[in-house]
Amino acid sequence: MSLQERFLRYVAVNTRSNDEITDKTPSTENQWDLARLLEKELKEMGLQDVTLNEKCFVTATLPANTDKEIPVIGFLAHMDTSPDFNGEGVKPQIIENYDGNDIKLGKTLMLSPAEFPDLKKYVGQTLITTDGTTLLGADDKAGVTEIMDALQYLLAHPEVKHGTIKVAFTPDEEIGLGIRQFDVKSFGADFAYTLDGGPVGEIEYENFNAARAYITVHGKSVHPGDAKDVMLNAQRVFFEFDRMLPEDQRPEHTEKREGFFHLWKMPAGSVEETQAAYLVRDHDPRKFDEKKALLQSITDFLNKKYGAGTVELDLLEQYRNMREVLEPVMHIVDIAKQAMQELGITPIDQPIRGGTDGAQLSYMGLPTPNLFAGGHNFHGPYEYVVLESMQKAVDVVLRIITLYAEK
Repeated sequence: MSLQERFLRYVAVNTRSNDEITDKTPSTENQWDLARLLEKELKEMGLQDVTLNEKCFVTATLPANTDKEIPVIGFLAHMDTSPDFNGEGVKPQIIENYDGNDIKLGKTLMLSPAEFPDLKKYVGQTLITTDGTTLLGADDKAGVTEIMDALQYLLAHPEVKHGTIKVAFTPDEEIGLGIRQFDVKSFGADFAYTLDGGPVGEIEYENFNAARAYITVHGKSVHPGDAKDVMLNAQRVFFEFDRMLPEDQRPEHTEKREGFFHLWKMPAGSVEETQAAYLVRDHDPRKFDEKKALLQSITDFLNKKYGAGTVELDLLEQYRNMREVLEPVMHIVDIAKQAMQELGITPIDQPIRGGTDGAQLSYMGLPTPNLFAGGHNFHGPYEYVVLESMQKAVDVVLRIITLYAEK
């Protein structure tokens, strides 16, 4: 199966996760569909210890083909796609020998270099885009495809010596919760890499500290004609809460290592009760803790002003910056950079303004930096992936494996 055929096969499966379900893994039943497909393919390929467990994690082992003592390396990618946009009925467009011009996405949308200048880098290459009605799912089915393709290559070329390789395909990465159910000990890798990045060359070992802040404001609803000195409008109290957060710490005003408060959702709003959710992010752990403390102090202030219990704050920690735990094992980052450089790829070393499964895995005892997978514009209809970039990701995986075998 070619790289393109495999990718198209996987994106056809709707695996959209659900960020409103936090007590169940996987959060959606449709993630099982891709998991079962991957389980079947891994068994047919001849991988050992192929397992699909009760939490929808697919794992498998490619045994070493040499007696040389080599670290056990893991490679992971997530199966789910973002809940932010439709993932049902993905109909990819294949743009061969891209000419550098606008690409029409369905009837109304346009993927244009004027808006997305990175497109100009891929003139003459093969792009896979959406049809404008769904996301594509390159995040992270490109990574899934690349790992599977690398396994296929190693099985077809036994002359390529390697140590034991572990692979895992995981649910619910997009909602930051699935990997918590992963059994690092039984996986048995010494370290690992996720393939969940963007353009060619990305290598990431620093990410946001992340939390969600769920706000519930309780008001007092009475007829507006009789409201004087009685009504407490929960919506207005929430607006006051939001105004007390620093304006310059909103996502639209931040970049690089600057953190933010992102008003993410407002699932309910009325005089009687208003609910909202924020994403709280910062690379610096001290500043991250200060952000959480600010949310609590605003809550306390408004409860003192309007009465105890008016505002409820529920903080859910999602993941921490993995750099702290990767610093002692930076050789795994250095090997990945060496692999890229030997393949003529310039490593792009920058912090993630987001997170990956690797962040949580690193704190769970499995150091896991993140590698590029070749996609752009994730989580929406402008998403696309470059086939040649995907092949380069496969090549990097294979070179990492052989570099450890050569040491």
